[in-house]
Order: sequence, then structure tokens, then C-alpha cells
Amino acid sequence: MSDSTADLKLQILALTREYASRVHGAHRPAADPQRAPWQPGSPIPYAGRVFGVDEVEAAVATTLDFWLTLGQEGDAFQRELAAFLGVRHSLLVNSGSSANLIAISALTSPKLPEARRIRPGDEVITVAAGFPTTVAPIVQVGAVPVFIDADPITGNARCDQLEWAYQAGKTKAVMMAHALGNPFDLATTLAFCRNYNLWLVEDNCDALGSSYSMPRELAESLGFGENSPGLDEGPDRVVRWTGTWGDLSTQSFYPPHHITMGEGGAVNIVRDQKLKVIAESFRDWGRDCWCPSGVDNTCGQRYAWTLGELPTGYDHKYIYSHLGYNLKPLDPQAAIGRVQLRRLPEFIEARKDNWLKLRQGLEHLGHSLEFCLPTHATHYDPAKGTFAWDQSGCRADCSWFGFLVLVKPEASFTSSDLGSYLADAGVSTRMLFGGNLLKQPAFVQLRAERPDSIRLLDAEMAGANRLMEQALFLGTYPGLTDLMLASEVELICSYIEDRISR
Repeated sequence: MSDSTADLKLQILALTREYASRVHGAHRPAADPQRAPWQPGSPIPYAGRVFGVDEVEAAVATTLDFWLTLGQEGDAFQRELAAFLGVRHSLLVNSGSSANLIAISALTSPKLPEARRIRPGDEVITVAAGFPTTVAPIVQVGAVPVFIDADPITGNARCDQLEWAYQAGKTKAVMMAHALGNPFDLATTLAFCRNYNLWLVEDNCDALGSSYSMPRELAESLGFGENSPGLDEGPDRVVRWTGTWGDLSTQSFYPPHHITMGEGGAVNIVRDQKLKVIAESFRDWGRDCWCPSGVDNTCGQRYAWTLGELPTGYDHKYIYSHLGYNLKPLDPQAAIGRVQLRRLPEFIEARKDNWLKLRQGLEHLGHSLEFCLPTHATHYDPAKGTFAWDQSGCRADCSWFGFLVLVKPEASFTSSDLGSYLADAGVSTRMLFGGNLLKQPAFVQLRAERPDSIRLLDAEMAGANRLMEQALFLGTYPGLTDLMLASEVELICSYIEDRISR
């Protein structure tokens, strides 16, 4: 690049920053002094893109280079995300849903030991309440999802049902999400998986930056003796990010999530190098070659392989060991993600603070609302802002995706009534995604047409039904200002007090 061309690029990027500063001020983090002020009465989204001029500059800079497909920025983001989490590898894909598909597909590979490989008809334990694309990939690879119920107070799986769900010779894995940033009971789940030599896939799409800790003696008995990078609770405890306890985990970088690159996601390979090669193959058309785009002959044997029924020496770049996909994102997306990743620590703290502000503001409405608790918490003390914990010795520290409440059955309104009222007032809320997934049309039809494609541990699914019927959540994302949170609290208090006084 000539000096004049380099100067031109610098001018373009300087103008890009100026443009972004003028146009995107409302998307800066709430704590940013240059954030455009929120005007009372304006809409309050439950989530959204939070970014500054650096992200816009990064996207434009890499677009000017016009490599476009996943390249240097993608490689750098994968290394940086893996380093933050403390996992072996992170593999970028085009969405969190694709990440789930790649993770479960990797466990079907014939390159895995036959006893552990997921074959058609094998079972994967999951939870009835949540987002559909945690479960859909299980069906899509020909396995049978076995549904256990959910705890309406944590939003997570009832891990006490795992043993009941197990079938010798059939159960091969557990795949569940950390609901709204709240870790599921990892100690119980890990002990179960270790006992039966099962895979554990953590859907970490809503929980980037959440952590889970347990007494060191317990952690070491489960094969964990070290903390994740940047996490330390002292010599007697092991604390790790969610997404680093299982064999594989997944992330989403869709705009509502903890960081964003527009669309995008990742598969985290926690320890096993072989899973990285397999997952990458499924992401990249199913090919056997592991050379990145634009690079040839990494193995030094490009024309020396003998695989399948191909002639010896067939070009390794065009040998396919899996029935794969093409699920890569673009390099400009990765450039945005790298900037977002640097913001992640402040985003985590903002989500925690926003959750506490909503809890403290709504605490006195306990006559009508029941509040979510972190896994292993038994009580919240609003005066101290602290939790009491159960006797397990385990703790969950949540980078909250949302503030979940349950409308009590005896209340004079429903969760839909409250959600509709808030929507009319410009405050967006969400149900707990699909609620009881077994009630969704796609799963009703699947069960009717293929009764053996799903197994239920509990036909009632009382916890999942309660989440479906009574739950909704407010946002906790780092674009929420104190004034926006106070407005939400005031609106909810006003609505409930008016309903009580009638």
C-alpha cells in the first residue's frame, strides 16, 4: 500500500469515527459520558446493540481491505475469546443456533470412540423450558431428546431428575442452557456425566461472563483443579466461567447477547483437541482438511492421503469426512467482535448492577411477584444486596441476560397482562423464550408424527408450564441507564398497585 493510499484510508477512518460519533450516540454504554441521554417516555428495549465509534471503525477498516470471508480478524477473535474463557479453542460460526448444531454434530463423528459416538436413536438429556435451538439440533442429528423439567425460580433444569432420565447404552450426552445467565447446577450435572462417561454441552449463549464455583475438594474430584483466567476465589475454591466446565460450549453474538457482531456465534472446545478438528470440519463443508482459507498444505501431505474410496493422492482440500455445512461468519463481524470483547468486563458488571437495581426497586411487590434466584441461592437480602446459599458449597455468579419474575397465581393479573401493559408504555419484555417447548407447534407435530423421536421424564412438566404461564423478563443490558431502570420500576409499581386497589 502506497503512502498516499495509506493516508486516504486514515482519512476515511477518521471520518468514520466522526460519523459514528454523531449518529450512534444513543448506542453507547449507559456509563459512557458521551452517551446521548434517554428522554422520559421514549421506548425502553429489553436488549440491544451497545457499541461506540471503535466498533464502527473496525468494521469499516476490515471492509476496506475486502478480504470479507473469515480471515485474520476471525483468527484473532477466536484466540482472544479462548484466552478470555481459558478453553483450548474457540471456533467462530454464524450464529448461536449454528454453534449448537455444530457442537452436537461433532459428537456424531465416526472419528470418536464408537462407545461414545452419538448414533441415530441415542439419547441426549435436555430441559423442557428454554430456546428451541438448544433442542432442535438433537433431533436434527437423529438423536432423541429426553426432557427433564425446569425449576421456575432459577429457570434452569431440575438436575435432580438426571439420574431418572438415564438409560444405559442409550444416553450419550447432556445438552442444556444456562438460563438467562444463571448457571445450571454444574456440580450435580458434572458428577452425573463423569459417572456414566457422558458428553456435556453447555449452551452458554445467554451466559457469557457468568461463573460458577465449588469447594476445591469437590472440583478436584470432578477433574478441575484450576480457576479460569482472571478468576480467583482463594485456595479453598475453584471458580470458572460457565462454558468451561463441559466438553463443548456455545456462544451467541446476536445483538441482545453479552457482546455482538450482528450475527455470529462460537463453539468452545474446552479440552479435547480432537473435538476442535471435528467441529471445524462440520463448520467448513465437512472437509477433512484443516487448512484455513487461503492457506494450502498445512499437513505437508496434501497429495499423499488415502481416504475413503478416493485414489491415493487425491487433493486433501477436497476430501470430506463428514456431512457438514458452511456456517462461517464474515471477517468484518469478527473485527467488531474483537472490540466488543474488550468491553466485556464492563458489560458483565453493568448487567449485574442492573439486575440488582431492578430487584431492589421491585422487592416490595413480593405479594404479587416471585423473583428469580441464582442457582444454589436460598434467599436474597435486599438490605445488604447479598444472597444466602444452600449447603452444597457451590455458588453461581450471574452475568444476567434478563431479570426474570413470576406473576403469582393469586395476583389479579397475568404475566401477559403485565407484558401487554408495559409494551403499551414502550417497555419491551420477553417470555422465557419458548416456554415449555413441548407445547410449541413444531414439537406437538413432531410428537404426533414420530412418537419415538422424543422421550419425556415427566409428562406434567409442572415447572416448565409455570415458566410458560407466569414468567416474563425485563432487560439488564448495559445500555440501560438509571433513569430507564427507574422508569420501568415506577411503571410496574404503578400498575400493580392500581390493580390491588380496584
